[in-house]
This record gives sequence, structure tokens and C-alpha cells, in this order.
Amino acid sequence: MSKPDIKELLKERILVLDGAMGTMIQRYKLEEGDFRGDLLKTRPGSLKGNNDLLSLTRPDIIKEIHEAYYEAGADIVETNTFSGTSIAQADYSLEDIVYELNYKSARIAKEAADKFTAKEPNKPRYVAGSIGPTNRSAGLSPDVNDPGFRNVTFDQLVEAYTEQIKGLVDGGVDLLLVETVFDTLNAKAALFAIQQYYLDHNIELPVMVSGTITDASGRTLSGQTTEAFLISMSHVPLLSIGLNCALGAKQLRPYLQILDSKAPFLVSAHPNAGLPNEFGEYDETPSEMAAQIEDFLQEGLLNIVGGCCGTTPEHISAIAQKATNYKPRTKKENYYGEAI
Repeated sequence: MSKPDIKELLKERILVLDGAMGTMIQRYKLEEGDFRGDLLKTRPGSLKGNNDLLSLTRPDIIKEIHEAYYEAGADIVETNTFSGTSIAQADYSLEDIVYELNYKSARIAKEAADKFTAKEPNKPRYVAGSIGPTNRSAGLSPDVNDPGFRNVTFDQLVEAYTEQIKGLVDGGVDLLLVETVFDTLNAKAALFAIQQYYLDHNIELPVMVSGTITDASGRTLSGQTTEAFLISMSHVPLLSIGLNCALGAKQLRPYLQILDSKAPFLVSAHPNAGLPNEFGEYDETPSEMAAQIEDFLQEGLLNIVGGCCGTTPEHISAIAQKATNYKPRTKKENYYGEAI
């Protein structure tokens, strides 16, 4: 289905990203059989909790979640592929289904997007292929007694990301989102894989990158400040750079201000619904979260806004209502003083 270039829409208004997939899946109280379906009925080991599998075994649920976010006002939904690499799926011995998992996830989201775009042509919907950080780190050792040890290499990450990218692109995503970046070297592998894939296949989709500030130190897990993270990503012509997860909106504000002042790209944020309580649950209500995000919008910090852990269609609806009242952030000059 033909849609306007998302870059043109972003000049006109703030676009809204969806909220948490995992939070919504938890509402369904799924059991082992839901994750297996007929496709994986005989696979050994427990598969419960491997949410990406639901794109293959319960596509009805994943499509329902996408549609709920579009209905709430989201312009962009993310594919159900946060752990859709052979590296992450190795924990379940499911490396062989990675391409199909990504392809089907993209198709489900695209069907939902086309449905809502047809229904509301003046509000076209887009699909972002979600590329998570994997469960391994190229920049950090998992063994405190051996700082030089790594359980994954850059080349292994590139190979895994390339397979994921192929499935997402073949499935019809509109853009790619390298998200929840805790290790910049992992993100560089993902971006290298994207650029190489684009060159090899003569295509180019917009790319978003979103990092994660892990605590009050204001640094990623691999030790970078927000500005250092930005500089590390700036060799790629990104659509946007932003922050998501780990922190709530209130805690993200100073780091978004840094991106606003220095980023030659658009800026995004999809924070958690506050900080988790002692039970690991998120208590921030839609109105509370939207009020905090409105502060970002009043400052003109953002071009794309959504939610991460703990957020629901109710949160996205409240955020979307606020977003309609404000103009998008305008790009700043780059490091060389040149207007972008």
C-alpha cells in the first residue's frame, strides 16, 4: 500500500510509537502450548516466555496487540522480534526458525498497518523492524575473573543481524529500529549489517537507533555517556537517535536534553511507565506518564515518542493526545556548526 515518505511526515508532526509488547502478552496468561503450537510441538525444552515465537504459533494475539496500539493512536508499531536473532534464539535451540520468525512478524504488523491506513488514509501507519541487543555483549566480559573474555564476536553479531534484517525486509517493514542498546559495539555490528545489506540489495530504509541509560550515572551498560553514544552512532545517516527502557520519563529528561542540543538527527524516546516496584511491576498510570512526556513536548525535545516496559494502549492513547498539541523538534546544527 502506497504511503507518504515517513521523513516528510516527521517534518509536520510528532509521530507516536507503540508501547510494550511483553506487557500486553502477559495479559493473555499464556501457557506452554501457546508458545509451541503445532509447529514446535515436539521441540525439547520449555519454550514458554519466548515471546517472539507467538508470531508463528499465536499470530492472532500479536496482530490483536498491534491493532490495539494503532487504535490507540500509534503511527508506528514495532515487530515482535526483539529477540529475533540466532544468538538470542540459541537459548531455545531455535536458530533454524529465525528467518521465518522475522518474516512472519513483519507480515503480521504490515497487515495491521495496511488495515488502519486504508481506514484512515490521512493517518498512514508504519512498521518498524525491531532489532534488539541480543543476550550477549561484544564489549563486555561475562566473567569477572577474565575481563578479556567475550562470548560473542563482532562477526558473529553481524551474521546474526544480517539474517534478521533479511527476514524483516522481506516481510515488508518500513524502517528498522536498533533498540535498547546497552553495548555500543553490538549496535555497531547491527548498523554494519544494515548498511552492508542495503548495499548488497540496492535498497535503503530509514534507520532508528535507541540506546538505554542503565542507571543514575547517565551511562550505558558499556560505560558511555549520552554524548559519547551519540558520537559513536553518528557515522551512519540515521533517521533518529533516542533513548528507551531502563528509566521512566522523568529520569530520561536530562539525557534527552543532551541529544536535543547535539544530535544532527531526529530524536526519539520511548521510556518505561516509571521505575519498577519491588515486584518488578510498573505502576505509573497513563495520565501520569503523559504529563511527564508533555514536559518533553513543551521543550521541543522530540520527533518520535512512545512507550517501553509497562506501557499499554491506554498509555499510548494518553501520549498521542498530548503529542497532537505540539510541534516536532527542529534539528540543531551539527558539530561543525553547519545547519542540518
